[in-house]
Amino acid sequence: MSGCPYFEKRHLLFKNKPPKTEDDEDASQAGVNKASKGGIIYGDYLQLDKIVSAQVLQSELKGNKIHDEHLFIVTHQAYELWFKQILFELDSVREIFISGHVRDERNMLKVNTRIHRIVMIFRLLVDQFAVLETMTALDFFDFREYLSPASGFQSLQFRLLENRIGVPDNLRVPYNRRHYRDNFKGHDSEMLLATEQEPTLLKLVEEWLERTPGLEADGFNFWERLEINIFDGLNQEKEKIEKMSDSEDKEELMAELVKQKELFTSLFDEKRHDHLLSKGERRLSYKALQGALMIYFYREEPRFQVPFQLLTSLMDIDTLMTKWRYNHVCMVHRMIGSKAGTGGSSGYHYLRSTVSDRYKVFVDLFNLATFLVPRNWVPKLNPNVHTFLYMAECCDSSYCSSEDSD
Repeated sequence: MSGCPYFEKRHLLFKNKPPKTEDDEDASQAGVNKASKGGIIYGDYLQLDKIVSAQVLQSELKGNKIHDEHLFIVTHQAYELWFKQILFELDSVREIFISGHVRDERNMLKVNTRIHRIVMIFRLLVDQFAVLETMTALDFFDFREYLSPASGFQSLQFRLLENRIGVPDNLRVPYNRRHYRDNFKGHDSEMLLATEQEPTLLKLVEEWLERTPGLEADGFNFWERLEINIFDGLNQEKEKIEKMSDSEDKEELMAELVKQKELFTSLFDEKRHDHLLSKGERRLSYKALQGALMIYFYREEPRFQVPFQLLTSLMDIDTLMTKWRYNHVCMVHRMIGSKAGTGGSSGYHYLRSTVSDRYKVFVDLFNLATFLVPRNWVPKLNPNVHTFLYMAECCDSSYCSSEDSD
């Protein structure tokens, strides 16, 4: 009877393997238990006594313990802990920008790392809904009455997070026809007001983009060169279309060309940009938009690779926050249907209204793809002349971004 050759060879390997000695067996136990000598231990370091005893079931206090309330509490506590970490990372990034240390481009790696960490946390938060959704609508109904008037809208950390990233106050959806801050009192309300007056991540990124090397009118002058190249390219396209014989295809191509010309005329019209800015349809200043587009077009150049990664991560944050809101909407709809929320809002209908571009902070970065043009229309760079692409700004005295740097 023939057996599997692979298995037979594998069997021989095990068969011919020398037996373990007593020394080999003891190697796994060769460590030293340092905790037995005193000092801080795991539970004390993490203060687990506070964390694992913080799940107080309201249903149990009312004499009707509901099993799934424990899951509901733990999940929301986990969200709040991750919000705390996001705020911690976000504040450190904002400090690097505010202090001016971002001018030393070596600090951009630190900025990118922490922003990417925020992205990864948000990915986790989006997926965390799957755990909560193991609870059925009836399971939630069993203890929902004990929650009122508590509501997720009352999450102070999430509102602080929105403000620090840069959700515009004037674009927020009113909560029961009232300003969102009216639902917070005392110190919480003061904290929210303070964050509305602090530089947001959006504002700080805007100022950084305005300093993009290559925008200088007396230097490479990217914006003027791009405008010339694009309209030269459009005119060449027009000439090609005009040489075509009359047909529906020719009419369609010409109509599309007219649209493209209107689009780029709008792009290079600063007054038009300012008008869209006042309406909330654009968020970045005219010069910051130029910087973002320059980074987008020259993302393969050494100096712009890290900035491009940062812009990509900022879009990831917006995308994931939108997904988080959407998952929240779907879960609420599934759990309570069209009922009012425990805090008094319209519930599903209110939450659905927040899943829109008005809550996207870096919407201008998404719209950069609108202005893509053929690569040969992008102004050419000469490495021998345009050395700014290879010579980053460094300043040893500011390399350490803050006292908490490591």
